[in-house]
Amino acid sequence: ALRQQIKLMAPTNGRVLIYGESGAGKELVARSMHAESLRRDRVFVELNCAAIPEDFIETELFGYRHGAGPGGPNQPTEKRGTFERADGGTLFLDEVGDMSLKTQAKVLRALDEQRFYPVGASTPTHVDVRVIAATNKDLEEEIARGNFREDLFYRLNVIPFFVPPLRDRKEDILLLVKEFLQEFGAQYGRPRVEIS
Repeated sequence: ALRQQIKLMAPTNGRVLIYGESGAGKELVARSMHAESLRRDRVFVELNCAAIPEDFIETELFGYRHGAGPGGPNQPTEKRGTFERADGGTLFLDEVGDMSLKTQAKVLRALDEQRFYPVGASTPTHVDVRVIAATNKDLEEEIARGNFREDLFYRLNVIPFFVPPLRDRKEDILLLVKEFLQEFGAQYGRPRVEIS
């Protein structure tokens, strides 16, 4: 059912919000959507919002110009953020529920206008980006708690996808075992191993 949903929705430019527990395969779904989209020949850029400290996420997303970055004197004078690097392609915002409200407001504006101001820039940067987001949180619950913007939720949740955990799709275990055996066998130069 998930593969059919990917085939159906991948060719659109609709924003996708992928729900699922950590390790359920949300990134694999995002990469599959990009691979079957009209943007497949363009770049796929991923940003794990939970892994970037709050002080740096704005420059990771939007970049900076003219030495406005967070580093010292050895820092480059410009940096392209993930929105700019994904121009023409797909931007995957993983664990989007972990962004601060301040960052959420800036992402919302960038999504609405398809333009943003890099830190320190006086002119906006225009982009054409398809955004796919993922979360392991219940965002409607986060909205009720005041931790997630409702307007951003509705911009991202245009096409919701639900990735069930492996315990709910045990028939996939054998397929995964075969895939991992083949991958690690090739990686370590070992003959193919079969499991009964």
